[in-house]
Amino acid sequence: MAMAAYHAEKLLRCCGYYTELLKISLGKPWNQKSEKIKYCRSLHVDSPPCIPSLTNSYVHGTSTVSLLPLTVGEALQTTAAKWPDRDAVVFLQDNIQKTFSQFQQDVDQLAAGLVALGLKKGDRLGLWCPNIYEWILFQFATAKAGIILVSLNPAYQLTELEFALRKVQCNAVVCPTQSKSQRFCDILRKICPELNTAASGIIKSLRLPDLRMVIVTEGRQPGMLHVDDVMQAAESQHYQQLDSLQRILSFDDPINIQFTSGTTGNPKGVTLSHHNIVNNAYFVGLRMGYSLRPNVRVCVPVPMYHCFGSVLGGVCMAVHGITLVFPSAVYDGQANLEAIQKERCTVIYGTPTMYIDLLSQPNFGKYDLSSVETGIVGGSSCPTELMKRVRSIMNVKGMTVAYGTTENSPITFLQFPLDGQELKTETVGCIMNHTEAKVVEPSSGKLLPLGQTGELLIRGYCVMRGYWNEPDKTCKSISDDGWYKTGYGGSWSLSIVPGR
Repeated sequence: MAMAAYHAEKLLRCCGYYTELLKISLGKPWNQKSEKIKYCRSLHVDSPPCIPSLTNSYVHGTSTVSLLPLTVGEALQTTAAKWPDRDAVVFLQDNIQKTFSQFQQDVDQLAAGLVALGLKKGDRLGLWCPNIYEWILFQFATAKAGIILVSLNPAYQLTELEFALRKVQCNAVVCPTQSKSQRFCDILRKICPELNTAASGIIKSLRLPDLRMVIVTEGRQPGMLHVDDVMQAAESQHYQQLDSLQRILSFDDPINIQFTSGTTGNPKGVTLSHHNIVNNAYFVGLRMGYSLRPNVRVCVPVPMYHCFGSVLGGVCMAVHGITLVFPSAVYDGQANLEAIQKERCTVIYGTPTMYIDLLSQPNFGKYDLSSVETGIVGGSSCPTELMKRVRSIMNVKGMTVAYGTTENSPITFLQFPLDGQELKTETVGCIMNHTEAKVVEPSSGKLLPLGQTGELLIRGYCVMRGYWNEPDKTCKSISDDGWYKTGYGGSWSLSIVPGR
């Protein structure tokens, strides 16, 4: 998620704030007088634990809840079968509303269409769009077809777009004709003038030799296919091929590439598997209480090209059966307030700047936001005063702060909605399930005592497969024993914060 690190003591004071002992987690009795706390290394995170015990800057989020052995497509299929008539997505700007059954039908039809066009398992499709229905539709259609989705920032200009497409050898691109001032098709034509003469929608580009097709979401453009063409392309044999494909897809297959610059250098293609993102969405949803709430409707103003939107939004929807409400294609503060009131949203996502904007809306007090029970702040550091204002002015006591990086699928620390004010304002939450974290001295890699600042390292199911076609950079970021180096040297500390 490429979230910026907090400074020093405010950072990970959360890591040991609730702790149970390793000996307890192993089912052995603990005698506080005789056992030494130095053996404590685990933190049960199925619910907020309560015995602070860490002494070194290492924590392991042990859990009795197993990882899910599912692909993205299987997760959606399971949920659609369980809640076929429940709303899956609502796009207010375009007046689109789909139940899980309707959404699954669209996904299957589009996935079969992509197969009919000749796209194969492992091919890359670049999605260069704002928050429109086609974004989430292609997210799940590509996953079902085994095609790797490449998330492209809709603000990319010519140089950035060409770099990204060449970097991962994109075979197809999906985009609107234009959105506000961004003229997507014009930019593509400058990179691929062959589009002007392509008759069938299948191109051969000199500058992008791997690119075979461009698909537009609205309007008809010379040399480009329209989404409707793809939706109507499949015949019975293509559906059969799609069904056969499901038997060979593995949850360890790469399924999403997200670009991040990390701390330095050119953007790198973070390659994530089904296993990475399905399980991150699963455990985020469990901690947020999605499985216990009767009607979870999430207001999603964050961009889908970012893992905040695609994983905590799209994949959470598929795994937990929640409803996603999209106020607008691009961020609009007033549209968010209108969406919350109209759709009775119970959860809201956003970056700190988005919450600041919401609270600054001139007609903020006119909207009924009483349906909102909880939410997530992520994407960058959340100022203490902002969290206090969200809790008091918006009256969302269950608001949480998340920390993660794109390379970690993305969330590694997340607060519990019922945490008290100190935990909400002074920490970034508790370690996630099945995840390890440690703080080390940057130059030597030595594990530091609790409370000392150093570099944060993460290990677990959430760690990316690697940077696309960059084995050297991957090796520099992930150690031989599986630790991902966040790169924020000297900025982190683990500390014990008392319970609620």
